[in-house]
Amino acid sequence: MKITERVLAEAWQRTVSGHVLFDGVGLPPVARSGEELKEVRGDGLCLLLEEDGTVRGRHGPHREVFVARDLGQALYLIAETVAVGLGGGPEEVAEALERVDPGWGRRFRGGGPDDTGEVEACGRDPLEGLAWVAGSWRGQEPYTTLAFFRAAPGRTVDAERLALLYGADPAQVAAGTRLKDLTAADDGWSSADRQWESCCFGEAGGWTFLLHHDTPPEAFADEEAYAALGIEESVWLTATSAKAMYDFTYLRRDRRVADDDGMWELNWYVPGHAPHVRGGELDFLNRAVRRAELDHPELTDPFELYFHALEDSLGLRLPRRDFAEGEVRAAYWAGEAW
Repeated sequence: MKITERVLAEAWQRTVSGHVLFDGVGLPPVARSGEELKEVRGDGLCLLLEEDGTVRGRHGPHREVFVARDLGQALYLIAETVAVGLGGGPEEVAEALERVDPGWGRRFRGGGPDDTGEVEACGRDPLEGLAWVAGSWRGQEPYTTLAFFRAAPGRTVDAERLALLYGADPAQVAAGTRLKDLTAADDGWSSADRQWESCCFGEAGGWTFLLHHDTPPEAFADEEAYAALGIEESVWLTATSAKAMYDFTYLRRDRRVADDDGMWELNWYVPGHAPHVRGGELDFLNRAVRRAELDHPELTDPFELYFHALEDSLGLRLPRRDFAEGEVRAAYWAGEAW
C-alpha cells in the first residue's frame, strides 16, 4: 500500500490510541514539498511525504533523521522519535515502546529501523579497546588526528610504509623508534612544539593506525606508492578543541560514506538519539551506538559511547598499554621545516 497522508494519519491513530505514552500526541506536521517544509515552524519532528510514498523525518527543513518506505517502519520511527523526546534513559524508552508493541521494544534495543530480534550483550570493558582515548582526544591528546586504514580481506596496510609516505623520518622508522624514545630525548616533550612534529603508527584490530597533528606538506608525494598500499577503507577522527569541532569521516575506496555532503561532528550526537539518518548509509553505526548505550550505562560521555560503537561496528582499536608505556612506534617528521 502506498503511503499517503491519510493512510499515515489513520494508522498512527489506530496504533497509539489508548497508550499513555502517546496520550494527546498527534501525527507530526506533514509537508509534501521542500517549500511546504520551510513553512513548518520550530525544530520538532516534521514529515516530508514524497510522491512515491517515501516518508522522510526532519528536524526543521534541513536535518534529516530517518527515511522510511514501509508504513510499519514509518510508524515505528515516528514513535521512537517522540518517545526519546519525552526523556528518560535508553532502557526506559525501550520499556515504554515495548508496552505499545513488543516489536517496537526489540527494534529500539537493536538500534535499527527493523525488528532484528535479540542482540547479545557486549560483555567487554569499553575502555580497553578504543574508547579509552576519547577523553584525552577531546583535548587533542595524544594527537589531533586519529586515522585508520584497512585493505581488502587477506591484506594488511604496511604501517611503516604508510608512515614514510606521510613524511616520517626514515632513520627513526628503520631504527624502530618508540614513543618513549622521543619523549626521553626531548625531556618528556619539554617543548610543546616538538610533539606537533611527531606521529605514532602501528596495527590493531585489523586496521593500521597513524596518529598525528599537522600533516607535512610532502605527504602523499608518491601517489603510486600510496595507491600500492591497497587501502580500501579509512576512518578519520579530527579534533580542534579551540573551535570545539570534532569531525568523523568514513571512506570506502575514497568515497565518503554518508547521507549528506557536509562533515559530521561528534558534538551532534546526543545519547538516546540516533546520531545518523535511520535507514541511511551509516545506520550500522546507529545500531552500535544504541548497543553501547544499553550495554554500558556507566558511560555518560557521548564521545566514549561513540568510540565504543566504532570499535564494535568497525573493529577500530588502539593499544592502550603500548601508549601508556610508550611502546607504540613513533617518529618525527623528516625535513628542515619540521
